[in-house]
Amino acid sequence: MVTQEDIQAGQSPYNPFILFTYDFFVLGLSNHLIWKCPTQKILDFYNQNITSNHLDVGVGTGYFLDKCNFPAAKIRLGLMDLNINSLKATEKRISRYNPEIYNHNVYSPMNSKVEGFDSIGINYLLHCLPGNMLNKADVFQNLNIYLNSGGKIFGSTLLQGGVERSPIAKKLMEIYNEKKIFTNVDDDLDSLEKILHDNYTEHSISISGCAALFWAIKN
Repeated sequence: MVTQEDIQAGQSPYNPFILFTYDFFVLGLSNHLIWKCPTQKILDFYNQNITSNHLDVGVGTGYFLDKCNFPAAKIRLGLMDLNINSLKATEKRISRYNPEIYNHNVYSPMNSKVEGFDSIGINYLLHCLPGNMLNKADVFQNLNIYLNSGGKIFGSTLLQGGVERSPIAKKLMEIYNEKKIFTNVDDDLDSLEKILHDNYTEHSISISGCAALFWAIKN
């Protein structure tokens, strides 16, 4: 069972200082050297899957929303995160899009009156969420409420099972799990495959290093 304490612990590391250094250390170094999933590859994945009616969940610093190419000039963009620091940083970075802000915990459904989105991005979210993969399946079900029929959910996550991890990647994941920055000890490729298969009509997973890049389409 995921407790409120677990949820708060997972988002608490993202203070203003960490966010200030995030793009350099995580996107600039860790993705390339440790996780072996280059940031450009994730950005390309965004460009392939994002729509102009998009909700981003677990927004980080807003790097990908800032750099990606939306397919149309008229953009509706929503930001969802439990961490107010991440929301403020991203809102400021992409203020040109006048984003909708949702300070919300993905383990509970949001107000159903929210107008649906055609795409939902959950980049590097799952491995930061508390609980096992069975718990994390609830997140997809909650977000599906706000995904229009035929819409696409996409993202990436760092796995421990079913992927190749270097010794340094294993050690860093161990440290991050001890500090509750990550909760992905039980996250594996087979479990992710099952979640997508059970909840969507069509899906795809590709592997880059120890990261899974995935998309799925709602019926």
